[in-house]
Amino acid sequence: MSGLPLSAIQAGQVLTVGLGAPVVSGVIATVEARMQGRRGPRVLQPFYDLHKMFRKESVAPIGSGWLFLAAPVIAIASYLTVPMLIPVLTTYPLPLATMGDILGGGFLLSFASFLVAVAATETGDPYAQLGASRAKTFGAITEPVLLMVFFTVAAVTATDLPYALGETVRSGPAQVVRPSHLLATGALLMVILYETARIPIETHTGTNELGMIETARPFEHSGPYLALLHWGSMIKQLVLFTILLNIFAAPWGMSSGTHLLPVLGAAGALIGKSVLLGLLIAALDNSFAKLRLFKITEFAAAAFLLAIFAVCTLFLGGG
Repeated sequence: MSGLPLSAIQAGQVLTVGLGAPVVSGVIATVEARMQGRRGPRVLQPFYDLHKMFRKESVAPIGSGWLFLAAPVIAIASYLTVPMLIPVLTTYPLPLATMGDILGGGFLLSFASFLVAVAATETGDPYAQLGASRAKTFGAITEPVLLMVFFTVAAVTATDLPYALGETVRSGPAQVVRPSHLLATGALLMVILYETARIPIETHTGTNELGMIETARPFEHSGPYLALLHWGSMIKQLVLFTILLNIFAAPWGMSSGTHLLPVLGAAGALIGKSVLLGLLIAALDNSFAKLRLFKITEFAAAAFLLAIFAVCTLFLGGG
């Protein structure tokens, strides 16, 4: 039996992230509702919501420019580019995997977030501008954490290619329990908690203006553009989960060949691992009372300290 073309596998990585993201979000939302004693939505509810929004009319605020409508399209294109750079289904790099490193993937995620924030400021809506301002203010604190985590990765593997780090972690148990690796993984997990609005400050679906960040930026978008923003947010969550799981924490379950069944199995393994991680994060989210907004700086500072400790342990403690 001949294997799949590498280009088809690479397209499969993009489709796995694009179509799997609503599934992961739906499972997390359903289980999270059960944790709170509610019936909650259906697992496939994100697909129904996206279908409904894609069928509605789009309305742009008076005075908004072309970037208001272009930002959701560019943002989701940026999110879907990252799966070409990171190990999603295979342990070996695919043809376009070397066009950017893990730092380039981080820049793409930041670029998409920046465009959405700029589009929100064009609306003139105070809530949208408030969410954009908060997102960029706190993003300026969390982005250095990512840089320090990626620097630790580069120091461990002598390269900043994500496939190389995954191969290093799979090489033996000693790599998994390496102190610098554990600290960097913890720092990355804290950044993911912020980026997916799961930190104990706001609810990721809340509309309370005192604490909302992620839900405020798309306030003025509607129709297909709002659907792209919601879909992009789910894709971004799964991309971050994939980086944490397939590069740092659990880089197993991926295909080492090109045959169809192992590739499909790798897609199922990624969705399963992402659901388990999402449920763990949801349990953490529901275990803490919501804190005041300014506590985000302390949360981000703790993540940055973990990343600093990872570097210090690597170079000074033999970690």
